[in-house]
Amino acid sequence: MTSPTPGSVLPALRLADHPTHRAETHAASWWRHAVIYQVYPRSWADSDGDGVGDLPGVIDRLPYLRDLGVDALWLSPFYTSPMADAGYDVADYRDIDPIFGSLADAERMILAAKEIGLRVIIDLVPNHTSDEHVWFQAALAAGPGSAERERYLFKDGLGADGDEPPTNWRSVFGGSAWTRVTEPDGTPGQWYLNLFDSKQPDLNWEHPQVRAEFHDILRFWLDRGVDGFRVDVAHGLVKDQDFPDWDAETDMIGGVDEDSGEPSGHPARPDEPNGPFWDQDGVHEIYRGWREVLNSYNPDADPDQDKILCAEAWVEPVKRLVRYVRDDEMHQAFNFAFLDADWDARSLRGVVDHTLTAVDSVGAPATWVLSNHDVVRHASRLGFPVGTERMNGIDADSPQPDAELGLRRARAATALMLALPGSAYVYYGEELGLPDHTTMPDHFRQDPAHHRTKGSDSPAIGRDGCRVPMPWTAAGATFGFGPGEQTWLPQPPVYAGLAVDQQAGVEDSTLELYRTLLHERRRLDLGVGSLTWVEGYDPGAVVAFVSSGAERADEDLLVLTNLGGEHVALPDGARVLVTSGPLTADGRVPTDTTCWAAIAPGALLRD
Repeated sequence: MTSPTPGSVLPALRLADHPTHRAETHAASWWRHAVIYQVYPRSWADSDGDGVGDLPGVIDRLPYLRDLGVDALWLSPFYTSPMADAGYDVADYRDIDPIFGSLADAERMILAAKEIGLRVIIDLVPNHTSDEHVWFQAALAAGPGSAERERYLFKDGLGADGDEPPTNWRSVFGGSAWTRVTEPDGTPGQWYLNLFDSKQPDLNWEHPQVRAEFHDILRFWLDRGVDGFRVDVAHGLVKDQDFPDWDAETDMIGGVDEDSGEPSGHPARPDEPNGPFWDQDGVHEIYRGWREVLNSYNPDADPDQDKILCAEAWVEPVKRLVRYVRDDEMHQAFNFAFLDADWDARSLRGVVDHTLTAVDSVGAPATWVLSNHDVVRHASRLGFPVGTERMNGIDADSPQPDAELGLRRARAATALMLALPGSAYVYYGEELGLPDHTTMPDHFRQDPAHHRTKGSDSPAIGRDGCRVPMPWTAAGATFGFGPGEQTWLPQPPVYAGLAVDQQAGVEDSTLELYRTLLHERRRLDLGVGSLTWVEGYDPGAVVAFVSSGAERADEDLLVLTNLGGEHVALPDGARVLVTSGPLTADGRVPTDTTCWAAIAPGALLRD
């Protein structure tokens, strides 16, 4: 489309006839609008020089998060673990692995965060334990038919000698989802289910002892002051008790296409579109019980004292996802449809529309995210051509992203995300514009998905590239990550120029952009704002909406993201507050740029 002359009236621009989402009051519960920062403990700050981040390192860097402007931090697992899957294989849910510190360090960290106004959310891994958990070791020792084995999913094998797995289910990490054990008498025995690594046996959530144990684990950490839990694989706890064969890849994302209702990406049974182990209806009873436990820690229902649950649930369509955030279940569920959306105006607007309509139907907030420890960072992901399939990692033999393009789009995507109503999550280092390590040699890789699929038809590069230690300074062997000479995963040389000390106080740096966005988001109460689409721009090129606030009568915010090939003009009277990149000399918004601009209420007429 041809943009009008800057400063001229744009008569074609108008607001949609009703908001897609209406504003909440400033008194809304803290989690409905919070920005939460994910700390990956082993990669954030190393205090003792062993190359692995730890809890004392987290404590030392808490002021950085306060100054960044986030409301809370979420820590990936720090529990006692053999680290077969970076701590997502938990051996003891009530203690800290020595590589991270001690339980006393965790308690000190929670207190230190609260003293500077930060809430603390911790990871909970309920789908499986480590094979070194005392329950699983007892199950191995007790043998078939024992009460100890009932807490996991042990089955006899098929075939005359029981030497074939009980079903054809596949692990998310590659290979069979069943592992055969050697019985106490030394003979080949039963098989146990592991939807992930063989060192991560799935729990049997039909068993009352499992349910009671996790209620107690919740209380253990709530008694120590945590403000909530991010729940790993929240959609996977309950399995179809008929254990039918399933002829599809065991992807974390199952489900059906949002628009057509047809299976997305793999064949599905009509009665079980998500397969026999994802998104079973029985999970909701579990979370209603958890919600009761959390509510008991806020008997006065003070919105500032809520304890929360956030679901990692790769569930489609969104109308099934929002079942997890009904008012008696979880508080939040990550919106992975937004993370997965193409860098395309229609795609992004469609995801936002679908999401807000769905969460509003159950009275929940949207929860937006662009990067985390399981996906390629968005500064790298967005450096590929639009339509590129989401990858399972990038290595030196892969096509390489356009770093400059990726960062420009990443900044624009973040500016769009942080203006949306609801809560948002920021992954450590994304505020520096960190890319994945895209050329890491294979011998450094630790992701079990990489090792389990090596030599298969569909080898996974793995998630190590997005988990590389944080650069705090341009100088030093570990870029300020710690006092040692090396890090548990190697840092790419480009991290030196992206380090905190190279960006702090530098105008237009990505770090200062995040600080400005977070400051303005809080000042304008965007997390509880309304969203009304602006019509009149080319819908294939521009995403534009107006945010209004219940306590913000004197000023609305126009948010405009330009994904097209032409520069786009702002409406007359718009006052620019922040942009993800520089505007043109004549004040227009360039391609791959997001602009926040103040406008007078009513400046754009409704239909």
